[in-house]
Amino acid sequence: MKLYGALASPYVARVVMSARHKGLDLELAFPPGGGLKSPEFLAINPLGKIPALDDGGRVLVESAVILEYLEERYPQKPLLPADPHERARVRTLARFVDLYVAPHASVLLRHMNPAARDAAGVGPAAASLAQGLAHFEPFVVGPYAAGGALTLADCTMLPTFDLVLNRIAPALNLGDPLAALPKLAAWWSTMRSDPFCARMLADVDVAVREFMARMAQQAAAKTN
Repeated sequence: MKLYGALASPYVARVVMSARHKGLDLELAFPPGGGLKSPEFLAINPLGKIPALDDGGRVLVESAVILEYLEERYPQKPLLPADPHERARVRTLARFVDLYVAPHASVLLRHMNPAARDAAGVGPAAASLAQGLAHFEPFVVGPYAAGGALTLADCTMLPTFDLVLNRIAPALNLGDPLAALPKLAAWWSTMRSDPFCARMLADVDVAVREFMARMAQQAAAKTN
């Protein structure tokens, strides 16, 4: 299988995390042709977005769909519980990421550069992000997001929470976004202490640093 995308993307990282947990042979590749909107990549994914999964010549798009596909196609080491109610909880927590966290994180990412920061825009987006994080608190079970084992909820939450807690919050002086959310804070502690999750966080950190270095080089080249 080939996954088009980069580990620095939380949407790509969630798929990689699922595949690693299942022990799948997954090749990670950059979009061909020089970028997301290149004719070569648009022929693979007309949306021009990552991730896109090629499994034997059949291409799937949208990370949530890819995660469900991997769960059904490769049922070993399942990431969805057997109980229907518990499965619904997993899907709820995963859905919360895309509804209540990722949109506000995307807004705040645009303010990461102090030189281009609109201070008036940071406050409302940070408040919306805090409200979105609070939605998780009643639904987190612990020690993992949905109970005693890793699930698709953790795979979806971990990369985006890493972005918020380790990149956005420090850069924008937002303090600890989980300070008033003890269940979420305990879950985050589990993620950092679990060997598999800790390795995932470390690999994402390397990928993000490499991405930022490339962006800095490109910016410097434009000014020279």
